[in-house]
Amino acid sequence: MSTELLRFTTAGSVDDGKSTLIGRLLFDSKSIFQDQYEAIEQASARRGEEGVNLALLTDGLRAEREQGITIDVAYRYFSTPKRKFIIADTPGHIQYTRNMVTGASTANVALILIDARHGVVEQTRRHAIIASILQIPHLVVCINKMDLVDYQQDVYEAIRDEFEHFAGRLDINDMQFVPISALKGDNVVDRSVKMHWYEGPTLMYYLENVHIASDYNLIDCRFPVQQVIRPNTDEYHDYRGYAGRVGGGVFRKGDDIAVLPSGFTSRIARIDSFDGEVDEAFPPMSVTMLLEDDIDVSRGDMIVRVNNQPEVSQDLDLMICWFDQSKPLQLRGKYLIRHTTQEARCVVKEIRYRLNINTLHRDMEQPQIQMNDIARIAIRSTKPLFSDPYRQNRITGSVILVDEGTNNTVAAGMVI
Repeated sequence: MSTELLRFTTAGSVDDGKSTLIGRLLFDSKSIFQDQYEAIEQASARRGEEGVNLALLTDGLRAEREQGITIDVAYRYFSTPKRKFIIADTPGHIQYTRNMVTGASTANVALILIDARHGVVEQTRRHAIIASILQIPHLVVCINKMDLVDYQQDVYEAIRDEFEHFAGRLDINDMQFVPISALKGDNVVDRSVKMHWYEGPTLMYYLENVHIASDYNLIDCRFPVQQVIRPNTDEYHDYRGYAGRVGGGVFRKGDDIAVLPSGFTSRIARIDSFDGEVDEAFPPMSVTMLLEDDIDVSRGDMIVRVNNQPEVSQDLDLMICWFDQSKPLQLRGKYLIRHTTQEARCVVKEIRYRLNINTLHRDMEQPQIQMNDIARIAIRSTKPLFSDPYRQNRITGSVILVDEGTNNTVAAGMVI
């Protein structure tokens, strides 16, 4: 039986201890090799630090190690007997907000770190809002550096109450608070003896046991076709399969389906996976579907249920995060849009408003959208796209915009 995979991202202000927390998780869960530990031990000694700086496990760039900060998104992998994990360690600086969006886009859980000495700051609110906009299903607020405030319960409760008051305006489904010390290891993997007043789970226990199976949309069947499989061998002479990753719902052998954009209908003859034929396919499985009828299906098409279809339109309302440092979003500007397995050109018809990330107010009088800004826009594409609202399906509800001249990804967007 395969182990379930959980993706989580860390966020927080500069020096809140994100990299140290990840280093502590890796170290206490026995997920680093001896030579890795010796390397960071030597690096810590060269820097004149007391003990071993576990943050060096994730601060991979030379500039990060020199400054003691995270600049790029660092991905780390580890596993326990219960689960496999992919961590995205994202930067805390305001100018790297776009990196946080990148790291959080596929996460099941967001860890937001708060320095117990400073409480809820601007970057805390910024990252909580982004987690809400990205519809990350689970949010864990780690109140870190409790060792520097003598593990006081009233400090933890004051920060928890302030964050809960702020988060009441956001769209967050599941929220958990954990008081920790990433440096000392309190409540990270092992329960702290110095915070006996805290009765909740440790961070590792939460990550191992949080229910994520229902995070995927298992109702609306969506299968964007990536590739047509034609082996043309004697063994598979008439084989014609449609490969891709299930974007939503549960597909079963014998189901009636429709293919977009043609609208032709058929029935699923079989479903093949890497391990052989399966009876059903659901997110995030990658499979190949064979249909009973010979109909024209190619990359960019979508296999759906006959009675449950996405919105088919050339006009989309998007909430975007702008990534491009060199130039702002252009009204009437033309961009490439990539959505599931489709690619088209599009034009920006309207910039509705820029979202003030600190107050959640809509700035209607700020037409210029610069790097890291979050804005609502309307676009029109050169061909119909098959989309669902992002809050309904994160896979069919997300797009990226690409500059045609430089081929740089300039924005990530969510369908309203």
